Amino acid sequence: MQNDRLSEWFVPKFGSRNFRLSIGILFLPYTGMVISFTIWGALSVEFSFDRLVSICLLYFFAIGVSAHCLDALGSKKKPWGDISHTKLWIASIISLIIAFSVGLYFAFLDSWLLFPIGILEGFFLFAYNLELFRGKFHNNLTFVISWGILPVFAGAVIQYNSITMETIFFSAIAGLASYILISTSRKYKELKQQNVHHKIYYKKEMILKIVSFTVIFGTIVMFTLRYL
Repeated sequence: MQNDRLSEWFVPKFGSRNFRLSIGILFLPYTGMVISFTIWGALSVEFSFDRLVSICLLYFFAIGVSAHCLDALGSKKKPWGDISHTKLWIASIISLIIAFSVGLYFAFLDSWLLFPIGILEGFFLFAYNLELFRGKFHNNLTFVISWGILPVFAGAVIQYNSITMETIFFSAIAGLASYILISTSRKYKELKQQNVHHKIYYKKEMILKIVSFTVIFGTIVMFTLRYL
């Protein structure tokens, strides 16, 4: 049985244990996907660069840091070993304060549709990762909505407080990519926890790598072509 996730492919193989844990808990390839989805949303409308950077930072702190810290707190299996709950709560709360400060600034400024998106994301962030309500919301559908569809909407809304058909199209693709990721990830974790040979779960690992890096590098190319 795998005791923690320090052997995961997205965790650095160098540095101290604390360094590797700090980077690993961010799930950077998956966080990069979510940030990419916010960029998709921005690209679906006329965008300003400062607002695009703002929504990327918002989701980095909300999902990349806070959600993953809450996930470590909510998991009964201690996927990252014995981490101080106090430190996880502090990191999560500080990150949420930063994220909500950015969101509220633009929501009050001229992007009021960020209010319902923020409320939904905030609810799912706690309900999914802490497995509240007996884990009722800890499922693939919640993941797809929170990590796939809503980030695209937020990326568009922060720009012009509107959602276009192109935004909806991008959100559908993001939802599909998120579903492939989470469904594959669940099977992948089950196989690793069973301590099976690497060849057995290698295909699942490859799917996770292909999906995450295709989204990230595809976004870089798309943004470069659009911005330049």
